[in-house]
Amino acid sequence: MGLVAVRTVIVAGGGVAGTATALALRDAGFEVEIHEAHTSGGADGGAFLTVMRNGMAALAAIGAAEAVTAVSFPARAVALHDDRGQRLGHRPIEGPARSLTRAALYRVLQELAIARGITVRHGRRMIDATIGPDGVEAEFDDGSRAAADVLVGADGIHSRTRRVIDPQAPAPRYAGQHVVYGYTPGNPAGLDPDEYHMIRGSRAFAGLTVPGGDGRTWWFARVHGAEPAAGLSPEQWRDLALRTCRDDATPVAAVVAAATRIVGGDAYDIPTTPRWHNARMVLAGDAAHAAVPAAAQGASMAAEDAVALAAALAGHDDPEVAFAVYEQRRRAETEETVAASARLSSPGQ
Repeated sequence: MGLVAVRTVIVAGGGVAGTATALALRDAGFEVEIHEAHTSGGADGGAFLTVMRNGMAALAAIGAAEAVTAVSFPARAVALHDDRGQRLGHRPIEGPARSLTRAALYRVLQELAIARGITVRHGRRMIDATIGPDGVEAEFDDGSRAAADVLVGADGIHSRTRRVIDPQAPAPRYAGQHVVYGYTPGNPAGLDPDEYHMIRGSRAFAGLTVPGGDGRTWWFARVHGAEPAAGLSPEQWRDLALRTCRDDATPVAAVVAAATRIVGGDAYDIPTTPRWHNARMVLAGDAAHAAVPAAAQGASMAAEDAVALAAALAGHDDPEVAFAVYEQRRRAETEETVAASARLSSPGQ
């Protein structure tokens, strides 16, 4: 394998990590193709998230912050309440920080990618990849193949790339909790707009926010459970959330009961991934370091990965050296964040 400077890149995964990485690589002069498993959007497009200050800085570095700001809302402060509704604390969020749906973030990043000449192919799930004398070839579930100098595995927490790089890579760990997201018309709790109101309930931890101008209350509930509960219907997720908050003297139960859209899922994380790369393949985002959502850093870490990986590849002709530089820059920080998020979501926190 010759040490020719990398020119072409396949990105497996068109979520936040994959599309942000493609944008960063394109800005650095690489030819990039994104291959996304879903026909459009993402698997959990109904959920919402916050891009924190560090994530917005990374998005600014790849020319995406303005577009993301246009489809999001400011997240200005956090107020903490107990199960009786008493305020325990209030602090500003160091900004800029923005709240938006995951679907909106996917959409705006992919629109930017296409506008900048990046090919985005939907309906292509990578199932295998092999290293050859001059690069890497990826195989997809529709029978197609693609070749490039290197491959970035940004294919999420259940990453196939991670197992190709290391067949012994640990599987995602069930974090012992379910997360239910919903949207309720209006502002029935009378909340201050653009603030997160966190409620430490007797049986669940919930968050409510009213993005100014949206006309809805966005909410989530983290519910502890010994076993995964995948496959529930929206009404079953609603019932699960209601059972854990209806006895508290807070507005959460009323907001959940009035929701018109609900999605839910089980929380998983990856405390550590022993191998982030081989000679021609490298991981980014949740494929390398998935965290439970408590720290609100998943999207921000993915954007930071994108900037760091593009800089490393631009600065080193040998991709394996570039990948090692990228890993050295990102591993300790991301593993610390994954651990911190797990602590924040543990019972009693």
